[in-house]
Amino acid sequence: MDESKFKAPLAYQNEKFLNSPDGRILRILAEYSEPLARFRREQIQDTVVFFGSARFHDREAAQKNLFTVEGKGVADKEQEEELKRAIAGVDTARYYEDARRMAYLLTQWSSQIPARRRRFVVTTGGGPGIMEAANRGAHEAGGKSVGLNINLPFEQYANPYITPALNFEFHYFFMRKFWFAYLAKGLVIFPGGFGTLDELFEILTLAQTQKLAKKILVAIYGGEYWNSILNFKAMADAGVIAPGDVELFRFVNSPEEGFEFLRDGLTKYHLEEQPKRKGEVIPEIAKTNP
Repeated sequence: MDESKFKAPLAYQNEKFLNSPDGRILRILAEYSEPLARFRREQIQDTVVFFGSARFHDREAAQKNLFTVEGKGVADKEQEEELKRAIAGVDTARYYEDARRMAYLLTQWSSQIPARRRRFVVTTGGGPGIMEAANRGAHEAGGKSVGLNINLPFEQYANPYITPALNFEFHYFFMRKFWFAYLAKGLVIFPGGFGTLDELFEILTLAQTQKLAKKILVAIYGGEYWNSILNFKAMADAGVIAPGDVELFRFVNSPEEGFEFLRDGLTKYHLEEQPKRKGEVIPEIAKTNP
């Protein structure tokens, strides 16, 4: 008798169970433990996260698209709207190029920091647009960069500039957000939509309520865009945020200004000796040998 056919599968090898509602807790733990192991192996101590629209293109691609659309002519309302979007695409390409430049400057600087582990590694959501631009800038500077991708039915795919060993794919948004916040010492917010706003306000809320164990630098890029979208002064005047809450971030308007803000703040708060705050927890990755 072949007894092997009566042998039950090991629980952790039972794919039907692992993909069932009862296996959800194991899937969640896997999205914590597997990235943790990789971050340790790659010696990543902390990160600077770039957020922004996934719909921006580099200048060359945007210009090429405009030429293609102009070549079609404008025969109806639909083509008129397509032309407007193509013209806007050329204008917003500056944000792609600026994110690319800032990530390059940051990576070039952080690569020269004498440390056992890699400091202030550029991290993005892993997709196209501003995410691609930041990963690309880090790649061009010869540094590693992280991509925390999310499995979506549209728009999101891993860009080719992420360091392969640091290319992650998440199912759960909240686990992805955990990894954005846990290692971050800096956050750069470029013009974007719902997702960008979601990430910005999540980090600002954590900072406002002192739920972060470390100082995080928040640079909001492009005052012209953001001042037309958000009015923080009106929020403070209405009393829904404290006047001091507007000091949790700074508007910057050029790659050099953004880089200098990050460099000076990261040096002050995370490279120079700082007194440990009561109740502060040193992130496990930073203190544990891989």
